[in-house]
Amino acid sequence: MKITFLGGGNMASALIGGLLKQGFAAADIQVVELYEAARTRLQTDFGVRAVAQLDTAALDCDVLMLAVKPQQMREALSPFAGQLTRQLVVSIAAGLRLADLSRWLGGYTTLVRAMPNTPALIGQGVTGLYADASVAEAGRQAVSRIMAAVGSSVWLSEEAQMDAVTALSGSGPAYVFHFIEALQAGGEALGLPPDTARQLAIETLVGASALAAQSPESPAVLRERVTSKGGTTAAALQSMADDGFPALVARALAAAAARGAEMGDQLGRDEA
Repeated sequence: MKITFLGGGNMASALIGGLLKQGFAAADIQVVELYEAARTRLQTDFGVRAVAQLDTAALDCDVLMLAVKPQQMREALSPFAGQLTRQLVVSIAAGLRLADLSRWLGGYTTLVRAMPNTPALIGQGVTGLYADASVAEAGRQAVSRIMAAVGSSVWLSEEAQMDAVTALSGSGPAYVFHFIEALQAGGEALGLPPDTARQLAIETLVGASALAAQSPESPAVLRERVTSKGGTTAAALQSMADDGFPALVARALAAAAARGAEMGDQLGRDEA
């Protein structure tokens, strides 16, 4: 499988590094990247071919990964319009809908949307995927194989669900980082040294997440097992409930999903 990346930023680099670890050959990976410093880094770090603009060799691929910023996508795709014949095109640009990508590519429809998250940078991401109806099962399997280089993935049945994925897992790492911040600050307020509070907060999140991932029990059951009636955990959870914590999280995700849909509308416009 030959893969060409349009854009060589952090997520593209994470995918390339993961693919090489999976056994992909560097000779089968190319990158179209405007900036010379980025091209030099990609060639040095991974041994892949990196060029400043689309050429015949870069176009000779099985999969074209769109990894430029959403605001730059329409212009970046212009050299590809009318040039694609058999390539599977995968966009990891947030918000951009398949109909808009197809229009910018001159009506090309063999398209997949992917929404990875930043833990992909350490190989522990999760990606939401949605494919156009024209994409065959072999194409879906190829995309799953590529995204496995940076973590796990889930396929969605409707493109509209990508806004929910963006809200939950795409933006989710920021919520976790914010919770770590709050835990650390709360620990410091109770008299713990900053370094100690930080370590306790981070390792608690890591350990609890690992336990939830490995346990056959639901998070609700795991929570109940930690919560003794009348104990310290019960007091903390009651305080969270009194402050509307579950509803707060639901509202936050709804706000992120609504903004994702709004961005899709804005970014998909053809006018500058």
